[in-house]
Amino acid sequence: MTRAPYAADPAKSRGREFPEEREGTRGPRSEFQRDRDRIVHSIAFRRLRSKTQVFVAPDGDHYRTRLTHSIEVAQIGRVIARELGLDEDLTEALCLGHDIGHPPFGHAGETALEEAMVQAGGYDHNAQGIRTLARLEGPYCDHDGLNLTWETLEGLAKHNGPVAAPNWALAEIDAAFPLELDTWPSLEAQVAALADDIAYDNHDIDDGLRAGFLELDDLLTLDLLADQWRAVEQRFPHAPHERKLRELIRTQIGLMVNDLLTETRSRVDGVGNVDDVRSAGKPLAAFSAGMAEQERRLKKFMYDRLYYHPEQLATAERARDVISRLYAAYSQDPSTMPADWLAKHPQGEPQRSRHIADFIAGMTDRFAIEQVRRIYGRAPEGLSNV
Repeated sequence: MTRAPYAADPAKSRGREFPEEREGTRGPRSEFQRDRDRIVHSIAFRRLRSKTQVFVAPDGDHYRTRLTHSIEVAQIGRVIARELGLDEDLTEALCLGHDIGHPPFGHAGETALEEAMVQAGGYDHNAQGIRTLARLEGPYCDHDGLNLTWETLEGLAKHNGPVAAPNWALAEIDAAFPLELDTWPSLEAQVAALADDIAYDNHDIDDGLRAGFLELDDLLTLDLLADQWRAVEQRFPHAPHERKLRELIRTQIGLMVNDLLTETRSRVDGVGNVDDVRSAGKPLAAFSAGMAEQERRLKKFMYDRLYYHPEQLATAERARDVISRLYAAYSQDPSTMPADWLAKHPQGEPQRSRHIADFIAGMTDRFAIEQVRRIYGRAPEGLSNV
């Protein structure tokens, strides 16, 4: 497909933070393909397979984790990018890397780290993801991090829009490799953010129904879902109920993707290049006003009925306690950390606290539970809610 004039072009990339002069062939990959592959091959990406998406430490193999969610986001993002003539590889890299900074136990773990890090600059999963990819991953001999292109780091930093007040982690990267945080990002980054919304809006419904936390009748109080459910029943009146539910999810995703494509095409009409995208002063990838309102209603429903479900909140509180106890243990006695992390443990603050947060943020749910058992002599209970 022809590249749109407003697409990011890997041949015109602003480059990487560190120069790279490695012997041997680099192959046919573009700069953005290399970024995507570096993320996929990173240890941090592999750890997403055992990090919470919605349900904490799920026992069932059919529930989504941060890894499967990221893959699903990338699939949706790549389809949208292809249809709009954007760079598919940059879009995919951003989709695959967008959740790298999530700690164990999802938002419950993040809340615990935010509370623990109040005196050390705070914690933000998006900034932590960039820090992880740009500083903490270490596969290369000549620099820290994955040395991603400016466009990938910019997209990860700003996929939700300009950043007026970056926290310490993002500010450090921006000081070393300025990312123009006050402008809008590329359309590839904007698409990645909306692909994330489309994925979790619908796949979390799927998991919520599977776990019994959501009921179809309640979902059908939302006009958007009710309309699609009626259409599914008309098309497949004799299909098993479970298959019709999965058809509903697919239909919803298709509806939102098509709405996004139509609205975005109207907004980019006349946009001449990627610099125009950054200076537009508003998002150019977007849902229509009607779909945006429906999506807001869906999100409110999901918070009320799933994310803030009493059982979810109770499990989240136990998960927060795990992270808080780990942070306290490492702060009081750094020798409880593994030898490689202890060897790099700073003496002064806030570096000391940030080092502990780096270690905890990289843990999987399973590893965090095991660390509590090792340090305190007893594994936490009630940390799987499905």
